[in-house]
Amino acid sequence: MFVLGLDDHNRDVLEQLPDADQYRFLPLLTIEELQERAEIPVLDLLRKAEAQLDASDGQVDAVIGFWDFPVSTMVPLLCRYAGTPGPSLEAVVKCEHKYWSRLEQQKVIDEYPAFALIDPDTDDDPPEGLSFPMWVKPVKSFSSDLAFGVHDVEQYRAAIARISGGIGRVGEPFEKVMDQLDLPAEVAAMGGRACVVEEAATGQQVTLEGYVQNGKPHVYGVVDTVNRSDVPSQDRFQYPSSLPTHTAERMSEIAQRVVRQVGLDQTTFNVEFFWDPDTDRVRVLEVNPRHSQSHAELFADVDGVANHRVMLRLALGRDPELPRREGRHAVAAKCFLRRLSDGVATRVPTRAEVTAAERDVPGVTVDVIVREGDRLSELPDQDSYSYKIANIYVGGADQGELADRFDRCAALLPFEFED
Repeated sequence: MFVLGLDDHNRDVLEQLPDADQYRFLPLLTIEELQERAEIPVLDLLRKAEAQLDASDGQVDAVIGFWDFPVSTMVPLLCRYAGTPGPSLEAVVKCEHKYWSRLEQQKVIDEYPAFALIDPDTDDDPPEGLSFPMWVKPVKSFSSDLAFGVHDVEQYRAAIARISGGIGRVGEPFEKVMDQLDLPAEVAAMGGRACVVEEAATGQQVTLEGYVQNGKPHVYGVVDTVNRSDVPSQDRFQYPSSLPTHTAERMSEIAQRVVRQVGLDQTTFNVEFFWDPDTDRVRVLEVNPRHSQSHAELFADVDGVANHRVMLRLALGRDPELPRREGRHAVAAKCFLRRLSDGVATRVPTRAEVTAAERDVPGVTVDVIVREGDRLSELPDQDSYSYKIANIYVGGADQGELADRFDRCAALLPFEFED
């Protein structure tokens, strides 16, 4: 099985699957080649990946990947090249292009915010008919990069000025992928350098994880996204969700309608929602044509197997099999240790210090994502408001135990920065 952008952390997750001895996981390009670079030469990367597949010493049984662009759009192209099961490029791009995704959603559901398409280079005023607060986002980015919440015209103009200066890094290579498709006129006209503006949705944020096989979508889990109170950044992902059952079922029906509409098949997916408990209003935030690798340990801790297993079995044309509530913890979370201001890391935890923290605090795994000498604002996979310095995976009996274990672990991890 060739894994596009295989990193050490996800290799560990894959090798801990109960049937891992049935697979041989081979890296296909590195995550540094794919995402951690100033420019993303997607067509060159495709040719290099195809050459690597051609040079393999055995058959190619599957091509898989966990990451956002360009991995997410390269996987269907490489599956087609290798003749292995996978989604169509058109269905994937319909999800990944935020404006095209909204156009498809409005054909089959009503649960989406008011939205409009703008050119960040020329549209100095907010779209008519939309009300503040709003979010301004490139039609394609990753990890909330260049996504800004705005409350007035001044903030709106500041946001589009920042977006205009950085949108080309992802927008231009994304256009190379779009060029391979027969696009709707309204999508083709603006290409990959446009922005979508949406009225802000509020409430509890959740993600539905699912898959599609032979045209039939299934939802197998709901994960809470808990945001910080001080800045609009994520605090943690937590599973199982605290969402009422009837609301989760309603979201599942909405997600399945959207997934069928865009034509996803033979792939995992996740759909992010907001639910306002005061009004019972539901809104789709976005549709992703892959499962979330950030949720892998959560499913392993609670259900007994990481959600990577679903992707593996689909890629081999097999029926997905996931146990339920057979893990070692009742609840699990991926928590983000953050710094709110930019800086250069002058001291990060050593491997021995991380091992000691994992030993001293039960149910905890630490993934330090900053190295000495790194400037936080130059790291990939960051949002527009704060900087992740470590991921802390925590399992426990309840929410109180999760919070206690996270706090104890964070206190044992020595970080130092210079502004």
